[in-house]
Amino acid sequence: MIVTSATVGPLQENAWLVVDADAREAVLIDPGDEPERLAALVDASGARLTAIWLTHAHVDHVGAVAALVERYDVPVALHPGDRVLYDRAPEIGRMYGMLIPPLPAPTYELADGQTVRVGRTAFTVWHVPGHAPGHVLFVGESVAFVGDLVFAGSIGRTDLPLSDPAAMRRSLARAATLPPSLTLHPGHGPSTDMARELATNPFLSGVARPIGS
Repeated sequence: MIVTSATVGPLQENAWLVVDADAREAVLIDPGDEPERLAALVDASGARLTAIWLTHAHVDHVGAVAALVERYDVPVALHPGDRVLYDRAPEIGRMYGMLIPPLPAPTYELADGQTVRVGRTAFTVWHVPGHAPGHVLFVGESVAFVGDLVFAGSIGRTDLPLSDPAAMRRSLARAATLPPSLTLHPGHGPSTDMARELATNPFLSGVARPIGS
């Protein structure tokens, strides 16, 4: 598996390209802006783009979806809890000075525990609401794409429309059960790992883990 990224848009969001090198297939996770730049990343990989996966539907994570679907004719995967944010993205984007065209309807719905694949590389979907109602993680054997759940030294905001601080606390407690060696690729800022965040992230160090974890 090859992972590359581009930091795009005014909110400096990380869009991730995941390539199964053997199958020469790729997915884009959270293509938030600058579609031409992301298309160049895809084309340079030499892999065939097979899907767009969304951790959640805030405008800085979906702004390039329409242009990339038009270019590559690929399906879009989104948790249904974020459908209202997704459908309103052009309207909300205008509040941030972002011109987002109407988005194509999601092709399929993500659900907790579901397995999604790029080539033969599998990821498990974790539903982790709080920052957004339909927020998910894509958890693989050695890496997880965590959107805006957790950052290096911080976490996603819970003061936005449809955010839920109580749900965020539960989601962080669940995230704390991830393997310590797991590399975390977030929606903003540098990558990190679970061990470092459990040891140093003030929002994670005191969370109550689920019983039995």
